[in-house]
Amino acid sequence: MTTPERWQRASHSGSGDGNNCVEIARSPARTAIRDSKHPTHGPLSFPSPAFNAFVEALKSGSGNGLGDE
Repeated sequence: MTTPERWQRASHSGSGDGNNCVEIARSPARTAIRDSKHPTHGPLSFPSPAFNAFVEALKSGSGNGLGDE
């Protein structure tokens, strides 16, 4: 995945300038994340299905989202 041009930041990004979070960019096959405080550093990229499963596990509170049941 090349570096995406469209990054999204969570609405709960902390007080002040909102730079206390991560940003995500999605494509059909990959999801990239980066540190909003250091956007020029390289993003991490994951297969979209794996990233989606991780986020859903966090939302549901089921385990740590890393495959532990």
